[in-house]
Amino acid sequence: MIEFYYHPSPNPEKIALYLEETGLEYELMPVDTRKGEQHEPEFLKINPNAKTPAMVDTDTGARVFDSTAMLLYLVDKTGQYRLPEDPVERGRALSWLMFIATGIGPYSGQCVHFRHFAPDGNDYGVNRYDFEARRHWGLIEDHLADRRYMAGETYGLVDMALWGWGDRLPFILDHQGVWSDYPHIKRLLDEIDDRPAAQRARALKSRHAFKTEMDDDARQHMFPQNAARG
Repeated sequence: MIEFYYHPSPNPEKIALYLEETGLEYELMPVDTRKGEQHEPEFLKINPNAKTPAMVDTDTGARVFDSTAMLLYLVDKTGQYRLPEDPVERGRALSWLMFIATGIGPYSGQCVHFRHFAPDGNDYGVNRYDFEARRHWGLIEDHLADRRYMAGETYGLVDMALWGWGDRLPFILDHQGVWSDYPHIKRLLDEIDDRPAAQRARALKSRHAFKTEMDDDARQHMFPQNAARG
């Protein structure tokens, strides 16, 4: 049994997709980040970084956080959706998996923060992270131009990792027509969206009434550095 600590945001959703694809038994543990539940002592014992996702494997007692670490742990546990065995293909798959973890996620997240949530007067920050988000997504687009999936001709772990962020692209770049610039990404995301596991993963957010308002209380929990400055 996996205790899956979840909030309906990009990184938890990639774990939800993997769990649904593999049929691994799990219990959904909602963490309402806009209410500050990620800072509660019991959750910090699982993830001292106070972010979702995180999980506890009740079979082994392992506590795992960070979505990429969780994906790799779950692959070892289930044996499903392993990375390629061929060294060349495995190296390529690992590279793109880590590119999503260290590039797509952080730059997209910072682009969202400075564009949608930071105080006015952050033109430099918006420009910086908009540029980097576009650059990173452009590399994904180029990579998919001559291949069906992120790691070859088979749907797998790297595609799941990308999917968590994919549908947020219009919000990240604040451009509803953005898909005309990323047709190959759109093609992959549409294919994954059609999978029953993806539809079940998306539906998890309806199991709990997560707070959606970004009011002053939510900002204090989400951006404590600003609250600390008074």
